[in-house]
Amino acid sequence: MDENLSIVFKALGHPIRRRILDILKQSPKTTGELNEFFPEVTRYAIMKHLKILEEGNLVLVRREGKYKRNFLNAVPLQEVHNRWVGKYMETTASSLLNLQSAAEKKGGKETMANTKDFHIEQEVFISASREDVFEALTEKAGDWWEFRIAPKGVSSHFTFDPVPGGLFMEKWGENEGAVWGNVYYVNAPEEIRLHGHLGMRGAVNSAYTYRLLEKEGGTLLQLSHSASGILQEQWEQEHAKGWEYLLGTLLKNYVENK
Repeated sequence: MDENLSIVFKALGHPIRRRILDILKQSPKTTGELNEFFPEVTRYAIMKHLKILEEGNLVLVRREGKYKRNFLNAVPLQEVHNRWVGKYMETTASSLLNLQSAAEKKGGKETMANTKDFHIEQEVFISASREDVFEALTEKAGDWWEFRIAPKGVSSHFTFDPVPGGLFMEKWGENEGAVWGNVYYVNAPEEIRLHGHLGMRGAVNSAYTYRLLEKEGGTLLQLSHSASGILQEQWEQEHAKGWEYLLGTLLKNYVENK
């Protein structure tokens, strides 16, 4: 754990690398696109910085057609947060950050934006077999999945049928509930793909995929989440943060401490 954190801190130790993460937070970029943000820096230097960020697992590289895009992976930052920000400190810290943000925006208001799409890529290493991780992601999801749509004060439970056409569903009351995902592809225990709004409303097309790769000592879980349509500007950030917490904290702790 400490060795991994040392690599993360090394990756964060240069201002250009921190700026690259700021840029990737807004949207994934190719190396060429990133280089345009740094006219005074050579493409080779940007590639070296990206390599260090990739070694720290802060950047994920995915091929899209003939291009390779770099995605922010904030899961390691969530692990740093978990180690040093306590449960009761978090509320205070978040309040102060919100106050700072409001002051810096000088009263600016959030608006609805016709955003074309967003694409989130994250990965987390879990010290368990692919079979155990796949089971936790699907049939045991209700044991660790913390986000709920049920009305406040109403208890609910989850079911997840990991077969083509199966549903990841939250149920409450007699006939009330919500579908978090519709399964349209399964190759257990390697991959499962779902359509699901995941809390978004309106004219939105959203899909997410779990891929599980065998690694020495455990499983590398890769998440891909894409959405398009009429999207509120904060949804990408909220979902990226939500996935970091769900997979990097809740699922990881559930499987490793089971």
